[in-house]
This record gives sequence, C-alpha cells and structure tokens, in this order.
Amino acid sequence: MKTAAAPQPNSPRTWGLMCPGSREEVSRARRWARDILSGHPCVDDAELIVSELGSNAVTHTASGGDFGAFHLTLSLSPQTVAISVSDDGGRPEPRLTEADPYDTHGRGLSIVMALACRLDITGSKHGRTVTAQLVAPQKADQ
Repeated sequence: MKTAAAPQPNSPRTWGLMCPGSREEVSRARRWARDILSGHPCVDDAELIVSELGSNAVTHTASGGDFGAFHLTLSLSPQTVAISVSDDGGRPEPRLTEADPYDTHGRGLSIVMALACRLDITGSKHGRTVTAQLVAPQKADQ
C-alpha cells in the first residue's frame, strides 16, 4: 500500500483562482488574496500587486473580452509570496511606460516593479503570465 508523503514544513503552499475577465472580478481577486495572506507581512503589497496585474489583464489583453478570463495563483512560504496572473494574450508583451503626471493610467507595472524583488513575464501573444515575488522583511531578532 502506498502512502502520501507528508508536506515539507518549508515548502510553499499554492492557491489558484480563475476569474471571468471583468473589473468586478479584480476586486474579488484582491479580497481573496487578502483573506489567504491574512497576517502575512506582505499582505498589503500583495493585495496591490493583485489589483494592478488583474486590472492589466482585463484592460490590456483578451482576458477582458466577452469570454475572457484571468487566472491568479498565490504561492506562499513564511518569507516569500509569489503572485502570478495569467491572461488570454492578444497583445504585445507588457512594458513600462512613462505616464504623464496627470494621466490616470500607465503606472501599474512600475508600481509592481517598485514593490516586488523580482518580476518575470513569460508566454506569448497567445497568453502570458506575469509573476511578482515579494520577500518579507527580516524580523529584528533574526
């Protein structure tokens, strides 16, 4: 008889959420992430990143179309949080833009890059995944 191996204490835990491609779903994704990360030192930054990446998927890709969707994945360990948003593609690779001071858009990826210690973009015009990694600040007693 085979038995399942016990999870390793330091291995990351992972959650996923599929969202229809509407603005309301970005709010739901943000609340879902906040609930999962409750008590984690990166919860506020992670919530903002989920909002920015989810909004970008709905606004700038086929995910925001009639039958579009985006997928949010959270991978959590005691010291790190990885936030991945996968979209339905249909647009060139995300890039940094220089927003005019009075523009209401154009700063999302810059905000994510300022908060994250690492940002990866993978995929093609058929679908991309943007992953931002956060590292919790070290406690004073460590």
